[in-house]
Amino acid sequence: MKVRRSDRLIDMTRYLLERPRTLVSLSFFAERYESAKSSISEDLTILKRTFQERGTGLLETLPGAAGGARFIPYILKEDAEAYINALCKQVSDSHRVMPGGYVYLSDLLGQPEVLRQIGRLIATQYMNQTIDLVLTVSVKGIPIAQAVAEQLNVPFVIARQDGAITDGATVSVNYVSGSSTAIEKMQIAKRALPAGSRVLIVDDFVKGGGTISGLASLVRELDSEVAGITVFGEGRFNGDRKSETFTSLLHVETLQSESEPIKATPGNYLTRVFGNER
Repeated sequence: MKVRRSDRLIDMTRYLLERPRTLVSLSFFAERYESAKSSISEDLTILKRTFQERGTGLLETLPGAAGGARFIPYILKEDAEAYINALCKQVSDSHRVMPGGYVYLSDLLGQPEVLRQIGRLIATQYMNQTIDLVLTVSVKGIPIAQAVAEQLNVPFVIARQDGAITDGATVSVNYVSGSSTAIEKMQIAKRALPAGSRVLIVDDFVKGGGTISGLASLVRELDSEVAGITVFGEGRFNGDRKSETFTSLLHVETLQSESEPIKATPGNYLTRVFGNER
């Protein structure tokens, strides 16, 4: 049954948004809606313009017999800046400071809308790169990894301190925790990270950088490449960080002051992703 253009546009939008970075052929849409390819091309032109104007993402259109459309999520600089500032305001709450200078973030990182926006922010940084999978360590980095993986439409993998029999063969590394200088261990199933993969490492928070350094070591042990490292927040660390270069959405200071026990400011994300773009 032939579908009206208004209904077609709604369904095409839903279909593309649910399958980011996936090439969908003109033939597929033409058969799905019993419409001519020329009509589908016009529809895609409308969606491409609307997505760009609204800052929803980029709709790539590829010509030719094997062509089609691919939706690439991203966020505009002004929207990214506004959202990061809003996160800073939420994190700068004295009730978040815990003994030892730790910061409570589980409530924020449990909200679907917050995770969706974090996923968009991080996916924007890597929109023009090939990412084969997202890697994190249990447990607090898991929701962030899932949100990013959804936007990039790739699997996410979890490294753990204790393995399970269902993991099969594993690879493990020992690493020095940057904040406590303790020797710790993490491991990953060999089949979860194929050799030659380009891996994006994400985590919730970094201080000394031992954990993300350990994750990077795991990637290299499995003959793969670290495509990038992004964390939700970074804190002050007195000493040499053990981590490699990373991007942070927020910089969080727990201050020794009753009037201002915690202060969150934008991390290096905006500079690293948008530079001096106006």
